[in-house]
Amino acid sequence: MSAPPVPSRSGPADPSRTLSFEGCVNFRDLGGYRTMDGHRIGWRRLFRADGLSRLSEADHRQLVDLGVATVIDLRTVDEAEQRGRFPVDRVPVRYVDLPLTDVLPVTTELSSWSEASYVAGRYAEMVSEGAPALTGAFDVLGSDGSLPAVFHCSAGKDRTGVLAALILAFLGVPDETIVEDYFLSAAAMVHLLERLKGEYPDSVAEVERYAPAVLQVMPETMEEFLAGLRADYGSYGALAESLGVVDAVAGLRRTVLVAA
Repeated sequence: MSAPPVPSRSGPADPSRTLSFEGCVNFRDLGGYRTMDGHRIGWRRLFRADGLSRLSEADHRQLVDLGVATVIDLRTVDEAEQRGRFPVDRVPVRYVDLPLTDVLPVTTELSSWSEASYVAGRYAEMVSEGAPALTGAFDVLGSDGSLPAVFHCSAGKDRTGVLAALILAFLGVPDETIVEDYFLSAAAMVHLLERLKGEYPDSVAEVERYAPAVLQVMPETMEEFLAGLRADYGSYGALAESLGVVDAVAGLRRTVLVAA
């Protein structure tokens, strides 16, 4: 039996995985990752991001140039109402509101977000309790004309990280690559923390107290989350069946996978 393909990193001729925007700090392309069956994800088809409600005019133009057709918003209803939704009036896209959680973590539990096992458990809850939103996201992404697509939450790390992990897993990307992709958010969280201080100048002390734990990105978190999915469902294929997205994943494979 031949060895699986080596997980791909961005090569010298590849587009940049991280895209620079004035209004967000964690906008990345899922392209280039190799699957275990000898394919790779095409570039500029699937993007993951943090909040997209503070985009500049230059950002709007960049999204238009990227040809973005769909935006999936994983934030809570309150977040979307308080911080604003994607500017469909400036960048005409199909905007899909699919909250992955009903509420944000309460202050008393924020310190626990510095523990990898705790966060992995919360991610598992997102899969079980947020199943309708995840199913909806795959149905959208697997439908004709939906790509290029961006899915996002507020930080682009947790809810976005869960959906990104499932997308990559269902497409056949090795676990170690999924963990590496998750950890790429670490650098962006440094910038996000500084941005939060600027946005809440009267609450800098509170931001500095709670945000670092919430914004931590630990590879162990994703490793435990993925191991838990395998333990709970037996395989990623069984999880896809549980979510009812087998056909949607097949459609997504047809549109995003290319020969390696």
